[in-house]
Amino acid sequence: MEIIPGIHQIKVPIPDNPLGFLNCYVLKGKSGWLMIDTGWYTQDAFNALEAGLKGMGLNFSDIETIVVTHVHADHYGLAGRIKQVSPSTKLMTHRWEGDLIESRYIKFAELRDKMGAVLALHGVPQVDLDSLQSASMPVLEYVSVTMPDVSLYGGEVLSTGIFNLEVLWTPGHSPGHICLWESEHRILFSGDHILPEITPNISFHVQSGDSPLADFINSLNKLRNLPATQVLPAHENIFANLRERIDQIKEHHEQRKEEIRGVIRQEPQNAWFISSQITWNIPQPWDQFNSLDRRIAVTETIAHLEYMRWEGSVERLLQDGIIVYRVAS
Repeated sequence: MEIIPGIHQIKVPIPDNPLGFLNCYVLKGKSGWLMIDTGWYTQDAFNALEAGLKGMGLNFSDIETIVVTHVHADHYGLAGRIKQVSPSTKLMTHRWEGDLIESRYIKFAELRDKMGAVLALHGVPQVDLDSLQSASMPVLEYVSVTMPDVSLYGGEVLSTGIFNLEVLWTPGHSPGHICLWESEHRILFSGDHILPEITPNISFHVQSGDSPLADFINSLNKLRNLPATQVLPAHENIFANLRERIDQIKEHHEQRKEEIRGVIRQEPQNAWFISSQITWNIPQPWDQFNSLDRRIAVTETIAHLEYMRWEGSVERLLQDGIIVYRVAS
């Protein structure tokens, strides 16, 4: 789909995922084309991306630059495969994202063990611990590892000679997540930072920093006044109501905070227990969640609790070696 002359969207399938597709964007340049995000490392995804380019009269060798909004597998996974078939293509990520690649996708055992320790500290029972700490391991098969050629920090302007993209550092969903702002046409490429229907996953992780939800809310506020006429997200559909959508996402997090307060109003509780008591957009009851959904629920709950801790509405205590939270007195 051509969004405006010179900016195209290619939908890349994501296997066994309710999101269905990754929205890859390809922008025309004077010396080559720029691609934003790539999709999973599967043959179906590679074929879809290749077919999309051929429909534009392009090959992978026409892609001068790949900009990855963050290194989650559905955005970064095909980058290595593309560079195999087009070695001259340059990969760009935020510096923080580049620093995550080795520990997540090459030497991942230490990270898995550290994450297990975090989950145990927040109340995950031993019987569930092994499955939760390893729940993200299947994603490894969907990544063709390559290291970035260029590190970004935020504030750079990437020019194709036709379009100028300002790099906006928007941590929260991932520490080095970036959005790209094309001011002349008032287009925001929002990655996973702002999606039109679902709220992005904001989880506490050993690599997330001490308050990823605070980072996320601050990043939302930073973009709230952009005069965007089109927002091009990495999933779902293109939308226009940037400020309204940001306010909806912030309201969702306020409601979640109130729900958490209700759970801990009578006595302190750990994140594992709290996550089992609040509502999730999953049709099954908590005891039927799979390991990955439970891990996501617990780590999102920790992110909320730590945000509430730093804003002063809850207090964190250590009871019998487990972190618990109570409403601040």
